[in-house]
Amino acid sequence: MEKNLKKAIYPGTFDPFTNGHISLVKRGLDIFDEIIVAVALHTPKVPLFTLEERVQMTGTVFIGEPRVKVEPFEGLLVDYVKSQKASAILRGMRAVADFEYEFQMALMNRRLDRSIQTVFLMTDYKWLYTSSTLIKDVARLGGNIHGLVPLNIEKDLYRKFGRL
Repeated sequence: MEKNLKKAIYPGTFDPFTNGHISLVKRGLDIFDEIIVAVALHTPKVPLFTLEERVQMTGTVFIGEPRVKVEPFEGLLVDYVKSQKASAILRGMRAVADFEYEFQMALMNRRLDRSIQTVFLMTDYKWLYTSSTLIKDVARLGGNIHGLVPLNIEKDLYRKFGRL
């Protein structure tokens, strides 16, 4: 009998992908057999990097990890989850401030498709204060972001701001 793989979708803007995101994916692999990092085209934010840049930068992080795929997606998340034959949406929460937004999204996704579960993981304490937005702001102003993002993404951020 063939094992039913547990596959999760980890959606986000990932502008840029941070070490906090990496930590969440690695911990998610303790629960799921496969994780697809789904880089969103549509976002209420104005991304610094294009969709293609975000997919490429994030993809390089997981070279050598066959259980993680990085793909772009657009449209309704539940439709993408179904198209990938996944059973869950993986989401991270840093603090109480994230809860309300994440809770609303989870309830809407559940209303749209009750067969898809949302699994929340709390961030590791060392990434509690980090966010892509904060990291971009620090990089833009010439601050040190070493250790907050993978080295290739650190270089891409500084290059984008003309600081490399």
